[in-house]
Amino acid sequence: MLYWPVVESMESSAAAPNVPDADLVRLIGSMPPGEARDAEEELCRRLAPRVRLYGLRHLRDEQAAADLTQQVLLVALEGLRAGRLREPGKVGSFVLGTCRMVVLDQRRNAQRRQRLLDQYARDLSRPNTAPSHAVDEARLVRCLERLAERERSVVVMTFYDEQSSDEVASFLGLSTANVRVIRHRALGRLRECMSGVGGMG
Repeated sequence: MLYWPVVESMESSAAAPNVPDADLVRLIGSMPPGEARDAEEELCRRLAPRVRLYGLRHLRDEQAAADLTQQVLLVALEGLRAGRLREPGKVGSFVLGTCRMVVLDQRRNAQRRQRLLDQYARDLSRPNTAPSHAVDEARLVRCLERLAERERSVVVMTFYDEQSSDEVASFLGLSTANVRVIRHRALGRLRECMSGVGGMG
């Protein structure tokens, strides 16, 4: 029964610099999500420089490091609120692990996106024409958005998620032959859109 007065006392002094990180973590995990704001703000203030330094070392870009800091702190807070850190004294290692996870995920997404663009560049190029310039990424995105939902799903699952025709067919409840027809038509519509021929209304 003495628990809540103790929590209130900790919360009122959570921003004090002499409160250990582990106590802040315990407070965040013991309160309903978002109700330990002082503790969360203080912990983020302490952890942000470490995350930013990690971002500068691995991303070598000030803006990317700032974006990483924001994303990592959000992910870390979500984990702390859910009580995923069983050893509060290891919050530094927890945040460092979150940094690694976020950076790896960003790199995987960037690689997948590049593979998608490279694949489209090959599939959308026409024979017997002058060498094409780099793919206009913004235009490609607009053209993708103008495809019918099923066409877009087939194209994205094929080139972005690297799913086979059989896997796409199983997921969408189509036949493999139908998936190939949809993909062929979708690529034709994308080719027209990218070249400015015809339209995709």
